Amino acid sequence: MKPIFKLKSKGFSAIEMMVVVAIIAILAMIAIPSSMGRIVKEQVQAALPLADIAKEPIAATWKMSKTLPANNKEAGLPTPGLIVSNLISAVELQDGVIHMTFGNKAHPKIKGKILSIRPAVIEESQIVPVAWVCGNAKAPEKMALKGGNKTNISDEYLPYLCK
Repeated sequence: MKPIFKLKSKGFSAIEMMVVVAIIAILAMIAIPSSMGRIVKEQVQAALPLADIAKEPIAATWKMSKTLPANNKEAGLPTPGLIVSNLISAVELQDGVIHMTFGNKAHPKIKGKILSIRPAVIEESQIVPVAWVCGNAKAPEKMALKGGNKTNISDEYLPYLCK
């Protein structure tokens, strides 16, 4: 006597499992680089508030004398290697420009790289507050950027306001 019903296997074949594993691997290869870029960009963004230490004395010097401090000492700041955080290994002031060097626990893609934050001023009016321009961004209309830009971080890792 033949069985009336055939029993089907309820498991997966090895080929089906290999296809699923291959699809998961492809999706992971796509997702990992994009999340790494996001992590690096978040680190750059998180480091920006450290520059606030130097912004106030620079703006005060501009308002009082229409000049920008040449270095950390003129601005009354500690030496560059003493202004640090988890992501920044040095904050150097050069002709009014704040140069932040990434180091310490920063991602390897930005370790040793520099982000410049430059003052933008209206030459004819010291009373107008100093505007701060991050990285490769342009100055606000009718304002003049001061100092040189040493930013060497790839644009893909810079926050929107720094491009």
